[in-house]
Amino acid sequence: MTVASSPPTRLPLRSAEGAQTEPQSRRARAREGQGDGPLAAVFIAPAMLGFLVFLLWPTLRGIYLSFTRFNLLTPARWVGLDNYIRMVNDPIFWDSLKVTVEYVFINIGVQTVSALAIAVLLQRLTQSAVLRAIVLTPYLMSGVVAGIVWLWMLDTQLGIGNEILQGLGLDRIPFLADETWAIPTIALINVWRHVGYTALLLFAGLQAIPNDMYEAAKVDGTSEWRMFWRITMPLLRPVLAVVLIMTVIGSFQVFDAVAVTTAGGPANATNVLQYYIYGSAFGRFQFGYASAMSVALLVVLSAITFVQYRLTRAGHTDLG
Repeated sequence: MTVASSPPTRLPLRSAEGAQTEPQSRRARAREGQGDGPLAAVFIAPAMLGFLVFLLWPTLRGIYLSFTRFNLLTPARWVGLDNYIRMVNDPIFWDSLKVTVEYVFINIGVQTVSALAIAVLLQRLTQSAVLRAIVLTPYLMSGVVAGIVWLWMLDTQLGIGNEILQGLGLDRIPFLADETWAIPTIALINVWRHVGYTALLLFAGLQAIPNDMYEAAKVDGTSEWRMFWRITMPLLRPVLAVVLIMTVIGSFQVFDAVAVTTAGGPANATNVLQYYIYGSAFGRFQFGYASAMSVALLVVLSAITFVQYRLTRAGHTDLG
């Protein structure tokens, strides 16, 4: 009896050419990736140089000077924690911090609400590029120029603002010369200058929200107000959180508007922390003490940023 043997199974053969081509292509891609390294370093170098020279080195130098007594005329002398002890016992420092916090609350509150309203109107009613450019125009103005212009406009005797008030039968208001009005006025000047930029950041976040959600809500008969609270705010939260962090940091560093309008007056009513640090360093040449206050401000801003980031969950989005 003859048993038929089955034909041997043919396995796919890998050609020698193919076996050599794949490793070669991997090596070629690796060489190409390595070739991009020097080019990437060239592009990164200017930014890295700027970071090292204008940010990292001054920060480290300032931390060192905060433990010294230094006035530019004599070498820095190590004094340990003396500057920090002096800062804790300095009533002007705490008053400047209180004034700064007052400014931050007014600026953040008014600016965030106004910017959010403008962004929603731009997104829901019109998306004109010309209108967005008009909204951004005040931000393009220098802070010093904006401060001087508003100083003239709000002058008690000659300013157009008080001329309008008098024309309406109201008393003139010393906006920048009264302890009660000075900080709110400076805060509103900065709101006017920055609200357009903040609104465009929020507008960019609104653009990422799918229109299908709004259309489905309209079909269900949901009002615009309910759509704002149920759709817009939850989905805008990550962008709004980042904007708040940036705005808070910028608000604590207010300087130019105070310098050109009130110079810290009247009676230290606008002596914000940055202006007090500037006066200590370049007015009284107490660079060690000014550095200690700067380090304290850095710590405060770092803590506030960390808390804001965690509470607002800035790194997470509800968009699936």
